Amino acid sequence: MLVRGVTAIVCSLALLLSACGGDDDSSPSPTPTPSPTVPPPPSGSVFQVPAQVGLTVADIEKVITQGVAEAQAQNFNAGFVVIDRVGNVLAVWAMNGTDLTLKTPPAPDGSRLDSSLTNLQGLDLPAPAAVAGGISKALTSSYFSSVGGAFSSRTANDIVQDVFPPSKLTQGLESGALFSVQFSQLPCSDVSRRFLGVGVPGNLAGTKRGPLGVGADAGAFPLYKQGAVVGSVAVIGDGVYGFDTEYRERDADLREEIVALAATRGFEPAEEIKAPRISIDGTLLRFSEATPADFKSSGATSSFAALNGSVGSFLNVPGYYDASFGILAGAIYGTEESGIRPAKPSDGYNDPDIWVVSDGTGNTRYLPKAGTDGANVSQPLTENEVRTMLVEAFDVQRRARAQVRRPVDNRAQNTIVVVDTNGEILGLVRGPDALVDAIDAVPQKARTMAFFSSRFAAPDLLAAADPDVPPYVAAFRAFVNDASALTGGTAYSVRAIGNLARPNFPDGERGNPPGPLSVPETKFSIFNTGLQSALITPDIIQHVNFILGNGPDVPKMCSDLPIVPATGKNRINNGITLFAGGTPIYRGNELVGAIGSSGDGDDQSDMIAFLGLFNASQKLGSINVPPLGIRSDQIVIPAGSGQQQLTFIACPFAPFIGTPEQNVCQGK
Repeated sequence: MLVRGVTAIVCSLALLLSACGGDDDSSPSPTPTPSPTVPPPPSGSVFQVPAQVGLTVADIEKVITQGVAEAQAQNFNAGFVVIDRVGNVLAVWAMNGTDLTLKTPPAPDGSRLDSSLTNLQGLDLPAPAAVAGGISKALTSSYFSSVGGAFSSRTANDIVQDVFPPSKLTQGLESGALFSVQFSQLPCSDVSRRFLGVGVPGNLAGTKRGPLGVGADAGAFPLYKQGAVVGSVAVIGDGVYGFDTEYRERDADLREEIVALAATRGFEPAEEIKAPRISIDGTLLRFSEATPADFKSSGATSSFAALNGSVGSFLNVPGYYDASFGILAGAIYGTEESGIRPAKPSDGYNDPDIWVVSDGTGNTRYLPKAGTDGANVSQPLTENEVRTMLVEAFDVQRRARAQVRRPVDNRAQNTIVVVDTNGEILGLVRGPDALVDAIDAVPQKARTMAFFSSRFAAPDLLAAADPDVPPYVAAFRAFVNDASALTGGTAYSVRAIGNLARPNFPDGERGNPPGPLSVPETKFSIFNTGLQSALITPDIIQHVNFILGNGPDVPKMCSDLPIVPATGKNRINNGITLFAGGTPIYRGNELVGAIGSSGDGDDQSDMIAFLGLFNASQKLGSINVPPLGIRSDQIVIPAGSGQQQLTFIACPFAPFIGTPEQNVCQGK
């Protein structure tokens, strides 16, 4: 593939040591903001449903001018990226003199990216590479936020690392709930949509890709109107695209975060839904280390017209934004123009709560269809089986208690996807306010499970042109003590694959060797996760070079694994992911696909997918959950002085609202 021919371009860039995202102390308490009015759900619905509002040109001008006023008061030249909820870039504007270079931290042992292109550590890229980081972290804060929970890029920082919360004092704790999600929304994804090009305002429908995937660099916040997420603003200008490894301490340089927070005035989320009101495993999440007490501006602003052309200017970003457009109004989430809307009666779901993704012209994407893998399985999934699984899983989430939504006892809202053994997406449904990131991340989950559970995993990985990929097969087989592993004998959930992809096994136990799909802890960071990053780093590097004007863009195909003739894609076409939420699908003892779920807690996601499949199997009698004897929890691995059993599915305690039912996955 073309992506493997970019080494010379990358090596022409200086790969220098770079600083991490800071040393901090405890965060001050945030200043309360008024609670917005959230519209009630439609009659009969149990879900939070966002108001249909969007960012206007005047809104975006206000966001930028507020940010500029604070940047000037801070004596900091800043750049601004504003997007709508589905990731359309509405403005990229930078003050004169803004540092638009981009550096990433090296590995813990000081090493950085070399010609093997297996990770993104230690990059030192010229201007305007910072805009790539700005778009990625803007996507993060918008895509992870909802009516029930407001997350920033700093929030994401804390839940994607190898321990949670990240700190020297938490070594030995398990990884964050969204470990590895930074490698979703990839620029090579076949699920994400793309900007149509220079001079073509085009179709705004559908979630968009991120130049660097998802970002953990602080300085991006969601924007709200009438209680609904309408987009995000990200600030760039310090030259670093990093992450914060110390939860307990306050960053030394908060300029990007201070300016971004000031830019959100009038578009803030309600205090009761901000990340610090939400806990995971008893730890409150962070929203911002900056507070209004850090502001130096009075709040008075100049008009945008007075700033544009004198204080700063718009920037072209190939593949994302045409500066000649000026500021664009955002798509209104929930309408056809956004590409996420309620299902139509013609979609055949007969459920007004089900939402789908569309192409912006009235056509629903990923309507249920039959499997494409007739050459590989005796009987592919049928359209009716796919539809039944989606509907049954959706009904489980209708009853499930959310983990990351406020007020408490809200219903979980997930995206649910079924794929076949080719990785083809056979159907997708979602809750009305489900997190937007899941539209790309859940197909990753389902494809990951189908791939590693299939007879094709080892042959496909061994056939990779990248010499860094095939050795993972031997490492995997040695680790699980099975010379035939990855040839279809075991049903691997994505939770199990994630267990084998942590930099310590078992997860978090420092000093133990890494899992076979990871790298050692001295090499590990969110920019270098092992097989996951090795598969797609060359695609990211090629895409960043495209943004910089050094070569073509990447195709809609991540990694260089063998192409499946029936689909024209590879089986993990938008990458792999390593956090829980799903199960492979079987017909008797034969793998026929996988069902994935994500959006409101890992255990909830596991339960929604697993019980959705189980309930569909009871109704249809033709498909089933993986047989007990081949599930990945049958694998026991020596670890330290004892043994560690792989996990298959983990379902939450007291999972349903209105019933004390427990152990809902046990015995199934």
